[in-house]
Amino acid sequence: MTKTLAELAAILGGEVVGDGSVSIRGVAGIREALPGDITFLANSRYEPYLLETSASAVICSREPRRATMVPLLQVDNPYLAFQRVVRVFRPDPYRPETGVHPSAVVSPEAEVGAEVSIGAQCVIERGAKIGARVVLMPGCYVGERASVGDDTFFFPHVILRDECQVGKRCIMHPGVVIGSDGFGFAFDSGRYHKVPQVGNVVIGDDVEVGANTTIDRATTDSTRIGDGTKIDNLVQIGHNVVVGSHSIIVAQVGISGSTELEDYVTLGGQAGLIGHIRIGTRAIVGGKSGVTKSVPPDGVVIGYPALPQAVFKRLNAFIQRLPQLFQRTKDLEQRIGALERSTPASREYPVREEVP
Repeated sequence: MTKTLAELAAILGGEVVGDGSVSIRGVAGIREALPGDITFLANSRYEPYLLETSASAVICSREPRRATMVPLLQVDNPYLAFQRVVRVFRPDPYRPETGVHPSAVVSPEAEVGAEVSIGAQCVIERGAKIGARVVLMPGCYVGERASVGDDTFFFPHVILRDECQVGKRCIMHPGVVIGSDGFGFAFDSGRYHKVPQVGNVVIGDDVEVGANTTIDRATTDSTRIGDGTKIDNLVQIGHNVVVGSHSIIVAQVGISGSTELEDYVTLGGQAGLIGHIRIGTRAIVGGKSGVTKSVPPDGVVIGYPALPQAVFKRLNAFIQRLPQLFQRTKDLEQRIGALERSTPASREYPVREEVP
């Protein structure tokens, strides 16, 4: 497929600066792009590459820029525009054909929508509901009375256990497990006793979950993931956790049971959250942070234990100065010692009593 830069500008609602007739045949990053590719610039750190890239055109913001030989396609949101261009040149290349593979096991009591694709060795139990145009790639499992919304895509080996729900237009990457038992045990008489986990998981629309992430079912009621939330690989979400809409959870995060995230929360990679706390709307938790207390809306915390960003930066600045402070203290001790050695021993004088 080939498009001119002017044709792409019409699709994106952008403005061409330079030659709009240049032909575009593919997409690539700004450093590896070749002639015929279009790339994008969304971070000012990559601005010098405008003079070095081999791309035939660059998607960028509408801000004025220094002169460059490569034509520009100026838009409001370069990163989003680039994603749309990717879809122009690579429109869903891996979507399998519709139908049910002969090796799949589909209960006669399951409801299967139109134009679905159910791959080899998939299992769909009784009472399960599969929406229209759903794709289940090989090895997926959908438990009893579980449901999958329209246009959702399961990559291989996704497990959706009984009574759990996934909304419309979701993407579940390989190895995702939804609805495994929550980690609940009661200690009595010298041993642990398993607490039955009889709730479920409810995932909203337009949610994406990365490879090998696990979302535990609730002890009672539901573990919930809100609309539009994006979850990275290797994330652990405990029982009865509530994640609001349009949140971002980066790789290797762990969220303990009954913690609640409001809308538009961002959790950096490897952050850990204890149970029964609340993270406010638009709050940000830095990578590797250990969160032991609730975070207010719009709060930014970092570190272990997690502290407000300004406090953490001040403390970190003090820590960076510790070697110099240690050396200064050592120098002062040596100077005081030298002074003490050079001063004659003081004589004792009797204390004069005051005459009344």
